[in-house]
Amino acid sequence: MIKDLHEKLLAHGKDTGLLLARLGIGFFFFYVHGLPKVLAGGEVWLKLGGAIGNFGITFAPAAWGFMAAAAECGGGLLVLLGLLTRPAAAALTFNMLVASVMHLAMGQGLQEASHAAEAMFFFLALTFTGAGRFSLDQLVFKGRF
Repeated sequence: MIKDLHEKLLAHGKDTGLLLARLGIGFFFFYVHGLPKVLAGGEVWLKLGGAIGNFGITFAPAAWGFMAAAAECGGGLLVLLGLLTRPAAAALTFNMLVASVMHLAMGQGLQEASHAAEAMFFFLALTFTGAGRFSLDQLVFKGRF
C-alpha cells in the first residue's frame, strides 16, 4: 500500500513539477520578456533582429526581431497554457540560443549569457518532455502532441 502511494505521488509529482515550471517560466516569458518587446515596435525589433547576424543572417533584421519578440510573447503564453507546448518550446529554444550567442559574441561572457542559456536548456527539455498531464495539450491532443 505504501509502495502504491509512493508511486502515485511520484507520477503526479512529475506532472505537478512540469505544471509549476511551465506556469512560472511561461508567465515571465509572456508578460515580462515578450509582451513589452512586441509592443515596443520597430526600433526594438531592429535591435533584437540584429542578433541573428551572429549566424551570418543579415537580411530583414526588424522581421527577425519581431519573430523573436513574438516567440517570447506567444511562446511564453502557449507554454503557460500547456498548449502546443513542444513547438512553442522549440521556437523558444532557438530564440534563447540566438540570445546566448549574442551575449558571447559581444564579449560579455558566461555571466551575461547564463540567463538565456539556462532558459534555452529548460525549453529544450520541455521540447522533449511535453507539457505533462496537467495541460491543454493533454486535454485537446490526448498527449500525442
